This record gives sequence, structure tokens and C-alpha cells, in this order.
Amino acid sequence: MSTVHSNLSGNQRRKMKSASRLYAVQALFQMEHSGQTVEAVRREFLEHRFGATYEGAEMQDGDVVLFSRVLEDAVNYQASIDQLTDRALVAKWPLGRIDPTLRGLFRAAGAELRDPQTPPRVVISEYVDVARAFFPDSKEPKFVNAVLDHMAHENRPEAFSQ
Repeated sequence: MSTVHSNLSGNQRRKMKSASRLYAVQALFQMEHSGQTVEAVRREFLEHRFGATYEGAEMQDGDVVLFSRVLEDAVNYQASIDQLTDRALVAKWPLGRIDPTLRGLFRAAGAELRDPQTPPRVVISEYVDVARAFFPDSKEPKFVNAVLDHMAHENRPEAFSQ
């Protein structure tokens, strides 16, 4: 496991951050289904997924700081993130009725939208890419884009006024 190091190229750092976002969604999904604590799941991911070789393929290393922050914030602020997500969903589809992977994705993205250092457009773009990884050849990425756009405009309107 590694953190972002200054000797890495910008492209390597971006790949590590992207991998961390995907891992965060997987970890939140796992926590919801297994009942494991955030610390247990974080430890498992850092020890067994970041940069691990799985079925002959090497998994991407990740940004430990970003991964940990997203997990912690998603758990610590879950109630407010879920309320924000519910307001972005149509009335017939409350958060509890959507796919659990999407719930994890919205919670991870909602956690990042709380951080003023990450531009909302970056958060939206990155999590739409995560949706594409989980739901290739489907409509979910467009759905994710619309929901996250609504969440970002509500949570960080000042980022869109420039």
C-alpha cells in the first residue's frame, strides 16, 4: 500500500486517486452487506486489494489518504449525504430502493462533495467513470451524472457560479 508520493507522475497520482474512489465504493458496498466496521473494511482493502495480484492480474495501487478520508466521511456524514441524495432522486426512487452499488457510489461521492478542495466537476466525472466500471453498457452512468450534478449544485452552488 502506498500514499501519493511526490516522485510519482501526475498521471500515476490520478490513477491512484481513481482507483481509491472505486475501492471506496466497493468498501461501502461491503460494509452495508457484511456489517463490518469501517476500520475492518479499510484494513482489508489496504492489506489485500491495493496493488495486490488477484487471479493473475495486478490491481491498481491507491491513494490511502483519499480512500480513508472518503470512507470515514461517508460513514460519519451518511445521514446528511443520504438526505442530499434522496432530494436528487425522484420521489418514486428513494435511496433505499436503488442498487446497493449505487448507494455506495452516492455516499462516496457525497463525502467528496463535502471537501472544498476537490472541484465538484472532478467528483462528478470521477464517479461517473466508477459507474461505467460497475455498469458497462447501461444507463446507470447517465443516471449517476444527473444525480451527482443535482447533489453538487445543492451542496456547493458557489463552485458553479464562476
